[in-house]
Amino acid sequence: MGAAPVPAAAAEAASVADPAPAPALAPAAAAAAPPASAPLPALAGGLPGRWLAAAAVLLSVLATAALVMAWNTQQRVKALEAELVKRQQDSGSMATEARTLARQAETTSREAAAKLALLEARVAETSLQRGQLEELIQSLARSRDENVLADLDAAVRVAMLQTAITGSTEPLVLTLKQAEERLARFNQPRLERVRRAVAQDLERTRNAGGSDLTVLTIRLDEIVRQIDDLPLLSANDRMRPARKGAEVAPAVAPDLAASVPATAGGWAGQLGAGWSFFSQQLWQEIKSLIRITRIDQPEAMLVAPEQAYFLRENLKLRLLNARLALLSRQFETAQSDLRDAQIALDRYFDRSARRVATAQEMLKQITAQARLVAVPRPDATLAAIATAAAGR
Repeated sequence: MGAAPVPAAAAEAASVADPAPAPALAPAAAAAAPPASAPLPALAGGLPGRWLAAAAVLLSVLATAALVMAWNTQQRVKALEAELVKRQQDSGSMATEARTLARQAETTSREAAAKLALLEARVAETSLQRGQLEELIQSLARSRDENVLADLDAAVRVAMLQTAITGSTEPLVLTLKQAEERLARFNQPRLERVRRAVAQDLERTRNAGGSDLTVLTIRLDEIVRQIDDLPLLSANDRMRPARKGAEVAPAVAPDLAASVPATAGGWAGQLGAGWSFFSQQLWQEIKSLIRITRIDQPEAMLVAPEQAYFLRENLKLRLLNARLALLSRQFETAQSDLRDAQIALDRYFDRSARRVATAQEMLKQITAQARLVAVPRPDATLAAIATAAAGR
């Protein structure tokens, strides 16, 4: 077994030394020397070793390549991680910057909206001023007659509103009268038709009459203020003059007694004078205790002193209700309250007193004037003004 490798080495050396003639001698050697087949097992046994060496080299190369690829992959992964971290930081900073920019944009938009609103307000104000300026220029460009007609139309319409509110024809009458006087001063043929229409409406308004609610309410307020001072039939105010006369008598009587000269009888004359004075005083007191009065309505004397306050307050409420009814144009209600107030004055108050008579007269006048009157509209004047303004 130890000599077997020597021929194999020699054969390898021979094959290496002379590689060219080996193919030509191989068939002869194979035919002539049969024992030469002995080194074949050794040659067959050497091939797997080389394959194993080649495989080992290949495996080592592959392992080395795998290690290199793994190392490269790891480096790439680290580079990617670093890049991702860097990009994440950049994205965070960019997000913060974006939020800051968004806040700034929101603030800027708010400021822009405020400025826009201010500009719109100024534009609206400028437009209004421009409109007013145009109206002023147009009013300046109008002729004198057109200005007069415009003023008359506005004054008549305002007077109509005042008449509708107060229920009195005085504002309309005054306005139409002023319009007629103004047109008469101009003396223009174009405005003559308007002046005739104004005169016609003025005459119709004066003939319509009407009540001035302002004057009526003022009169009612005056009556309400006088209620507390009006004397009642059941009060003691009517007896004051008699009592005053009785109080004056004692003050005068001593002077009369003192002026009586002493008579010849002495104490007898003084006693007679004293008795006469005493009898007069007694008679005056007796007369002051008795009073005879004609009362047409007995219930007026049955009003107790503590009920007089409620009687006066009830009368005030009646008059105030009538005042409110007049202001609200409820003339039927006002007439009813005024009639009740007149009946209360006639029944419970002293009609012989001057203040009661004055209050009754004022109530009668208010009752006569508190009525619904249809105030005519100045349609002829308005139509004439419109026609003259149109230039027809």
